[in-house]
Amino acid sequence: MTRTRPEAAVTPTEPLPDEALLRTVGVDVVRDGRYLLRDISLAVGPGQHWALLGANGAGKSTLLALLGAVSHPTHGEVHVLGRQLGRVDIRELRAHLGHVNPRHPLRSPLGVRDVVLTGLTNSIEPDLWHKPDADAVAHADHLLDLMGMADRADAVWPKLSQGERGRTLIARALMPRPRLLLLDEPATGLDLTAREILLSALDELRAEHPQLASVLVTHHLEELPETTTHALLLRDGETVAAGPVDEVLTTDLVSACFGHPVSIARHDGRWTARAARTAPTAL
Repeated sequence: MTRTRPEAAVTPTEPLPDEALLRTVGVDVVRDGRYLLRDISLAVGPGQHWALLGANGAGKSTLLALLGAVSHPTHGEVHVLGRQLGRVDIRELRAHLGHVNPRHPLRSPLGVRDVVLTGLTNSIEPDLWHKPDADAVAHADHLLDLMGMADRADAVWPKLSQGERGRTLIARALMPRPRLLLLDEPATGLDLTAREILLSALDELRAEHPQLASVLVTHHLEELPETTTHALLLRDGETVAAGPVDEVLTTDLVSACFGHPVSIARHDGRWTARAARTAPTAL
């Protein structure tokens, strides 16, 4: 099959945020001589909610690792909360980010509330030297209520469904009151009901915290909350389009991103994608 690309990546038509919480400038990531990302420039401002979309292997998780100060670029600059990677203690920087890892390595039967409270110390198990005070516990309970998990606060981690774990981890990431929330495919593996509960919770979260910015990685448009404001489309590590969501999530650009004709529609704030039928190959 012949692969096509737009002649040039689409860039935002709106001004870049004056005080971007995240900014990448001409970023490349090269591993074993292969470009995982090439010339990625992005700016995320307060209150913006970005979706990173692309097929498997497009570079989404690699970019999220840069934005979460987990790894460094081969070339270019990455600025997180005004600090440039390579010139800052990334352990300190990570304390101000809400990074939701769906592969949270907890193995013990910790209670849901206690899992959320570990977000204060960014530890997997409770830090015995830092006991949470009453205000911290009240904040954890508020976040669990916001994520629709109030009635499961005393449940233990091994007994949770995948959807319940995901909402618990988002509450955990919000414990230190971060300015940024990074979500790596939070709806993966969820059934329809669990997915819709999660997306509704994210919409409510964003409404309650209007200055919070977020970046959500997915390869399914159906997994995007209504409150998504911007999108970046990646293909083979390169930008296909980036900017306001209504300008980027179009039939032509999403088709170019995934290398196949796809029809995009939006109803009641949510997106759907349907691949065009292809003619059968003659024998």
